[in-house]
Amino acid sequence: MNLDDMDLKNLIFETHAHYDDEAFDSDRSQILNDLLNHGIFRIVNASADLISSGKSVELSRQYPYIYAAIGVHPENLSENETFDFIDKLKSIALDNKKVVAIGEIGLDYHSRTYNKDIQKIAFLKQIELANELNLPVLIHDRDAHGDTLEILEKTCPKGVVHCFSGSIEMAKKVTDLGVYLGIGGVVTFKNAKNIVKVISDIPLETIVLETDAPYLAPEPFRGKRCDSSMIKYTAQKIAEIKDVSIDEVLRITKSNAMNLFGIN
Repeated sequence: MNLDDMDLKNLIFETHAHYDDEAFDSDRSQILNDLLNHGIFRIVNASADLISSGKSVELSRQYPYIYAAIGVHPENLSENETFDFIDKLKSIALDNKKVVAIGEIGLDYHSRTYNKDIQKIAFLKQIELANELNLPVLIHDRDAHGDTLEILEKTCPKGVVHCFSGSIEMAKKVTDLGVYLGIGGVVTFKNAKNIVKVISDIPLETIVLETDAPYLAPEPFRGKRCDSSMIKYTAQKIAEIKDVSIDEVLRITKSNAMNLFGIN
C-alpha cells in the first residue's frame, strides 16, 4: 500500500521535535494545524535552553496535542557555567502540567569546543532534577557513548536516547535500564548500516519514533526541512527491517511513548 493512502489517524507519537526553531517561523501555525491530517497523535517539543524551554511551554498551551520537554542542551552551556538554570527549569516544570520531560540534555563530544566536565555536571544535575520530578529525560549522545552509558547506569532515569547511534551492545545495556531508543529519519539513509543492525536485534517494545524536526528528514526528503508527517517513512523502514506491518510499528511505538510520558 502507498504510504499516502494509509489511514494513520492518531497512530503517530512524535517524541522529539523542535517546532520553536526559526526554520518554522514563516509557517509554524500552518504546519502544526495540518499535522493532525497526517496521523499525528501527540508531539513532545524538545528544548535547547531556557528561552526555547519557554517557547516549548507556550506551544503546549496553544496546541492540545503538543507537550513540552525543557532543558539545556550541552552545546548551550557556558565555559563559566553556574548551573543556576536548574532551579529555573524546576520552577517551569512545577508551574506547567504539560511539561512531560527534561530535555534535550546530554553529552556532545563531536566538537572539542565544549568542556566535557561541565557537560557531565550539567547532564547529571538535569537527570537528578528529572528523577526528583519523576519525569523522563530526552538524551543527546554524540560521540560520547561511554560517558553517557556510565551516567545512565549511575542515575537510572526514565527516558529516551535521542537519535540512537550506539552499538548493539550499548543498545542492550540502555534498554536493560528501561531507557528507550529514539529512532528517526537516519534509519532510512543508505549508509545507516549500524542502526539497521540495532533495530533488527531489539524488540519494538524498546523503540519510540521521532524526527528531530526541522532536522534529519528521512528519505526521500533528505536535506529538506523535516516535520512530523515524515515519521511514516521511518516507520516504513523499521517495518521492513522487522518484517512486520507499518501499523504494528506505529501502534507499538505509540504505546511505548504513552507509557513513558504518561500521556493518553
